Amino acid sequence: MAASRLTKLDTPVPPAMELKLPVVPRSAGPPLEVPEGLDSVAGGSRPEQAVAVAATPPALHSADAETVVLTVAKSALPEVAPTDAVTGVAEAKSQPNTAGADEKNLPPRIGIPPRVLRMSVAVTSSMFVHLALIVALGLWFLPQIIKSQANELVATLPETPEDMVNQLLDERLTATEALSVVSASPSAASQVGQAGQGGESGGVVGPGEPTFDKTVAESGEGPPVNATVTLDSFEMPGGTLNEQVSDLALGEPLAVVDSYQEAMDRITQEILNMLSKNKVLVIWCFDQSLSMKDDQKEIRERIAKVYAELGLAESAKGDALLTAVTSFGKTPMENMRDPTSDIERIKAAIESVPVDESGLEMMCQAVHDSIQQYRRFATGGRRQIALILVSDESGDEKSNLANLEETIAMAKQYRCPVYVLGREAVFGYPYAHMWWTVTVPAQGGGVASNTYLVAVDRGPESPFVEQLQTDGFGRRQDAHPSGFGPYDQVRLARETGGIFFMLPSPESQLFNRDNRKYEIERMRPYLPDLRARDIYSAERDSKPLRSGLWRVINDLNPYHEVQGKYINMRMTFSIDRPAFAREVLIELEKAKQYFLYLDMVEKRMEEMTRARDQDASPRWQANYDLMFAQILAYKVRLYEYGAYLQEFIKQPKLTPPNEPKKALSHWAIVTRQETITGETTRSYIQRSKAMFEEVVRYHPGTPWAARAQWEIQRGFGVELVPQFYDPTYKPPVPLKPCGAPKL
Repeated sequence: MAASRLTKLDTPVPPAMELKLPVVPRSAGPPLEVPEGLDSVAGGSRPEQAVAVAATPPALHSADAETVVLTVAKSALPEVAPTDAVTGVAEAKSQPNTAGADEKNLPPRIGIPPRVLRMSVAVTSSMFVHLALIVALGLWFLPQIIKSQANELVATLPETPEDMVNQLLDERLTATEALSVVSASPSAASQVGQAGQGGESGGVVGPGEPTFDKTVAESGEGPPVNATVTLDSFEMPGGTLNEQVSDLALGEPLAVVDSYQEAMDRITQEILNMLSKNKVLVIWCFDQSLSMKDDQKEIRERIAKVYAELGLAESAKGDALLTAVTSFGKTPMENMRDPTSDIERIKAAIESVPVDESGLEMMCQAVHDSIQQYRRFATGGRRQIALILVSDESGDEKSNLANLEETIAMAKQYRCPVYVLGREAVFGYPYAHMWWTVTVPAQGGGVASNTYLVAVDRGPESPFVEQLQTDGFGRRQDAHPSGFGPYDQVRLARETGGIFFMLPSPESQLFNRDNRKYEIERMRPYLPDLRARDIYSAERDSKPLRSGLWRVINDLNPYHEVQGKYINMRMTFSIDRPAFAREVLIELEKAKQYFLYLDMVEKRMEEMTRARDQDASPRWQANYDLMFAQILAYKVRLYEYGAYLQEFIKQPKLTPPNEPKKALSHWAIVTRQETITGETTRSYIQRSKAMFEEVVRYHPGTPWAARAQWEIQRGFGVELVPQFYDPTYKPPVPLKPCGAPKL
């Protein structure tokens, strides 16, 4: 009978990992006294008080009014010379005495001495002159004094008004260059049209004058979101958005649909609108990925209904509507010789789309080449051409960077709107991960299969990533939805006058799937920037907050050849005792370097607090708020990681005995709420948790809030859990390689 096994290591205990948490800023609480080694962390010092959280940035203050004091200097009294008009006692005595003898009995004449009289006149004159001067100066300065003493409260904004408005579109907008988030129903088309020209603005559906939408601004509890968002309404002058593609009207960057049928109903309406003015060529462009076979089958089955509905219209009779089919993987290809109106040929062409095993999707190149291949139909106004792109991925990153703007220019040149049937982008991340099972024939009959976790291109929603690419221990593998489509596909549709249809993602194979949906009104202030990448990059690099966050993202990039060696931590460990000890020693050395990285980044985030308050974009403010809280959380988890591994060597877990069909395979690191470092990290945990809660409070109903809640639920501690396998299972031997697929 197998006894209970204690996996205690016989090898010597490795030296303690000497990590020290940096001193917490004075405003955040007392400094931490960290013991010399993680092995003695349980006996570390205990701060007397918890960290006080000061995550809410200070409010914008107006400058104190300066009081203007007017001081008039005392003027010297001028000397006034005596004149003949002034008489005095001396003059009276100099006159001859002509009076009679009776005058001798009169009382003596009382006179003002000439000197006194002269001085009186001088003083009086000087007084009036200075009084007039004082009155004149008072009238000159009094308005300014009154104004300065009024203490008028004025909030001085750090940005110009143009920078305060949305900051999502180009400063010099042309007609319809505002973002819209609309329903995908055909009736919504009549509500969408051109936006007013002028400053940067977003867009909402419905006619009328531009209004300020206060729904989101007033929904929170007073977050430090310093944004003034002007929402211009769309106005449709007698038709749908794409009725006048020649006017280069912008399309819809987001139309949320519940199914392919809803999207194709809208596309049918768009084609009918084009047919009312000219003959039409529709190019279907399919992704050759293995994951798209089910989608292609559904479209093939529904396309007959679409063309049947179109056939009922008089404008679609005969050859008025032609269709071509192309596809792409590593290279683009045509799937039919010539455009046709034969529905059976169209369905056969879709069915012939191959599976490309390279794992590359040259999306932009395929769209460019498809338009170029059939541009002759648009020459001279012979036909209106339109392209429908069907893909569940955002395309090869390098190809998109090199070819997106050229592809947009090609589509505009030939008046070709691009309609995209795509998926929602992962929040701030280029990839989603999918479980995929590969099955091949096996020796002796039957099949052999292997299941893999495969990365697929599914984002980001912005021109470049704006979130950390690590989860604290390594490359992200979450699938948090962003609320928007992948940037390249959305920009392609919008700039060419098409529509991006965001299909639901009920993909059962999607790893860490999150089916959360976001309300449009909540998301409007957080719209991603859909301008060209060079314009976006220039503005990002010119603003302190955005350039600082971009630097942090790159410094903690787990895909980078250098940084990745230190910030991708081992998450599984051997059950072999000596091998386990060696693996732990390696990871403790890496953790020291990684901890220094995080310490440096924390200081940099502290320095960007003022820049955060001065940036008017709610989206970038939310980026800062979430990333700062994550940095603190990742420091605590890394500290726990090192302490736990050392403690596990001293006191390993007791595991159940092996069973016939259950044997220990390896140890795996998982996160948990419980921590072992006690008071040493308590203040950091409290501060990080409070900052995550503020993200939820200040950015409710957004991906930032969802990510913050997820981080809190992960906990701040770690532990090793046993992983088992069935030793009796003998997998079939495949007749050919059964490697990981490239979707």
